[in-house]
Formats: sequence, structure tokens, C-alpha cells
Amino acid sequence: MIVLDQIRKLYDRSPAVDGVSLTIRQGSIYGLLGPNGAGKTTIIRMLCGLTRPSSGRGEIDGVDTWKERYRARRHFGYMAQKFSMYDDLTVTENLRFFGSACGVPASLLDDRVARLLDQVDLTAKRGAKSGSLSGGMKQRLSLACALIHKPAVLFLDEPTSGLDPMHRQELWSLLYSLSNEGKTLLVSTHYMDEAERCTEVGFLHRGRLLASDRPGAIKEAHRNNLLEIQVEPQMPALLALNATPGVLGASLRSGWIRLYASDPRQLLAGWQAAWPFSGLRLIDHRWTDPDLEDVFRAYSQGFEALLRQETLPI
Repeated sequence: MIVLDQIRKLYDRSPAVDGVSLTIRQGSIYGLLGPNGAGKTTIIRMLCGLTRPSSGRGEIDGVDTWKERYRARRHFGYMAQKFSMYDDLTVTENLRFFGSACGVPASLLDDRVARLLDQVDLTAKRGAKSGSLSGGMKQRLSLACALIHKPAVLFLDEPTSGLDPMHRQELWSLLYSLSNEGKTLLVSTHYMDEAERCTEVGFLHRGRLLASDRPGAIKEAHRNNLLEIQVEPQMPALLALNATPGVLGASLRSGWIRLYASDPRQLLAGWQAAWPFSGLRLIDHRWTDPDLEDVFRAYSQGFEALLRQETLPI
């Protein structure tokens, strides 16, 4: 349904997107992950026909996203990170406006609006000004407006940014129902729990696609266990460990400090023989499998090779 073929975008001769190739099947929820500046939004803009690729091409349902961009726009809906509806129009007025702009016939518009209001649970708010809605309701209205012309593909650029956990879950429930209907979703996100909910994910870094697969398969491909230790007090320990030779990074996870190290077994053996941190107390250690947050951090900080080493601890 969505195809990227060696697509590139240069700004001032620097690649914002650098030769990305990707195929997304119908009905998939594809999560596009990467740090700020990785190229996520640029890819979505090229697929929407808003930005011309420097080279390569994109397709939506067989339609070239630049050469046939006006035709391609009938096939997709776009939901921006920032609320972009008209605050002084009511919920219904916004839907009718965007429906008319997308060419929905007047004879179908009222029924289409009513069905979408029911689908996103905004029927009770149909007469409210959109500017008065809560953050979660605004995102549901944005989603409804993106769906008003019944597109086959939906692009969502960090759609849950700023939402509380309850509203994030509500929005994802809507996305699941859309996927079940056969719509294809491309979602950019920074939230690792949302990446776990996608059928496939891709990691972007400096404009390049470093990995693309099912979340479970990506985690399984990174076979090296990670060392976690319990140290008291935690905050001074975290600072000390991050500055320790041989430790590439350390983070706090549920009371344990998770370490990224070139040789964690040797590191642990040395600490067990002679603990080097005065004022800090080593309480316990354990080994754990990497999750998507570990993989994301490894890719974005350049030490993903450590997670691929098959050096399982004894």
C-alpha cells in the first residue's frame, strides 16, 4: 500500500532522508521511530506530496506521491502533531468544512459526519466549538477530519504528543479499529510502548533506515543480555556509572540501573572483586533481555552492535 524506493531529501546538500526503501502492507500499523531530526516528518511530507524528493520515489496504492500528488491525495488522510482545526468552528462545522475541501459529495456529507462523530465518540460535542475541547477530544476530531473522505492510508505525525495515558489509550483503540477495517497507518512516535503496539516498526537515524521488522523480531535479533544492578543511593550511582570507563550508558529502570557496556561480564567480575565506588553500595545484579527502548537508544546513540553480540552471560 505504501512504497518508498531509495527516497532521498537534501537540504543545503545535507541528507535529511538518505536512501530509504520501505514497503508497508495494507492493514498494517507501521511505527516510524527515531530521535528529533532523524527524518520522520520529512518522509511523511514527501509521501503527502508536500515536499519533492531529491531522488527516489514514493507510492501510495500505486500512485506516485510527487508526480501524481493531486491524485494521490485522494488516497490518504493526514493527522498533524499539533491541533490544526478551526477553533471558532464547531465540531460538526469543522468536519463539514474538511469534507467539502476533500470533495465529499454534499449528498453524502451529513451521513459521513454523523458516522464519524459516533466512531470517535464526539456526538455529544457536535455543537461545541473545537477550541473548547480537551486535548484528547481535539485529537479525536483531528482523526475524524482526516478520515472524512474515506482514505485507504492514514499518516499520523506523533498523534499522542501531549496526551495523558488514558487519552493515548483511547486514540490507539481507534487506530486498532481502523487497521481492522483494512486501513494502512503510518505513525511517527517517540513512545516505546506505542511502538510495541505497531505491527511493524522502523528505526531512523540521521535520515537512514537502520532496521525494519515486527517489534518482536527486532528485539529477538538483539541477543545480548543487559546487566542491571541495584546500587544505593541511586542518583549518585547513576552519575558515577555514566562516567565509568567501559560503560556506554546507564539508565534507571524500576529501581534497577541498566547498563550498556562493551563487556558487561568483565565489568561485573571486576566490581565483585573490588568495588571502586566509595559511598555507594552494590546490593544485587541480574541479567535482562533488551526491550524496544534499549534498541531505540542503541540505534540513536550508535552502540547497537553491542546488543547484537551473542555473549550471553554464564
